[in-house]
Amino acid sequence: MIALALALLGSAPVAPRPLYRDPVHDGAADASTAYDPSAKEWVMFYTNRRATLPLADEQDVRWVHGTAIGIARSRDGAHWRYAGTAAIPRACTGETLWAPEVQRIDGRWHMWVTVVPGIFRDWNHPRFIQHLTSDDLARWTCADRLDLGSDRVIDASVLPLPTGGYRLWFNDERRNKAIRYADSADLTNWTVRDTVVDTPGEGPKAFRWKNRWWLISDAWQGLLVLRSDDGVHWTRQPGHILGDPGTAPTDRAKGQHPDVIVSGDRAYLIYFVHQSGEAEARGNPDWGRRTVLQIAEINERDGQLSVNRNAPTRVRLARP
Repeated sequence: MIALALALLGSAPVAPRPLYRDPVHDGAADASTAYDPSAKEWVMFYTNRRATLPLADEQDVRWVHGTAIGIARSRDGAHWRYAGTAAIPRACTGETLWAPEVQRIDGRWHMWVTVVPGIFRDWNHPRFIQHLTSDDLARWTCADRLDLGSDRVIDASVLPLPTGGYRLWFNDERRNKAIRYADSADLTNWTVRDTVVDTPGEGPKAFRWKNRWWLISDAWQGLLVLRSDDGVHWTRQPGHILGDPGTAPTDRAKGQHPDVIVSGDRAYLIYFVHQSGEAEARGNPDWGRRTVLQIAEINERDGQLSVNRNAPTRVRLARP
């Protein structure tokens, strides 16, 4: 069986670098990936940051506002094509959408997206998480605006609980950007429980793999990794993964804002990379705002996770 598995993986396609580059604004980030059974394709939703927008000065951050949620599709998980932007109603959201989280729960699609109510030159504005639903991954309907006890919450990650109900991890910027969690019995009413880690960061991604809970988040110096046996009590892994720049073109900066695809006994990490380490940045100071998505396989040994971003990544995704 091991030999067969290795042979099948050996025939899997090698993912290109970058894995995906947005053809409109060149600012793909914050991916969330799901399998669309009707189209027999993988679908990636992502923050479509306007990296090529001319700016008035270095403090102008309008380029990360006015952002739609982009869509890419793939047959094999290795080669992706642009598929437009998500049809998300303005009635419950607004002009600036960040960090989608997409899950299929009880036969229906759910999205949690961060909303900033406007386009701003600075970071000092409210943000909230909006819940949306869909029957086809194409048309989205407003559900609930989450009440998480703060006017500055971003970056949802949601999992069903083994005993019933659901858990949501998020970033509370009013608490020094701590990662917190909340529980719900119905995906509508949420009760904030506690702080998972108070190390400043964002973009938490929770997943179940190898009989453990895992949470990976962006600590701005690489990715922070925590593991848990029950989803409540967490052990922090020393150091950070993807903190050191890679050697391949388009991968020469720290990895940021993770997504994880669990496929059988394998797991793949999707992360975004600023292009500040590329040759083009030497002659264009704005080039570093551009971001691309990359993929690497996750390895686990003795309860520790690692990735080798410099090794070729063969991607073989099993249908959920």
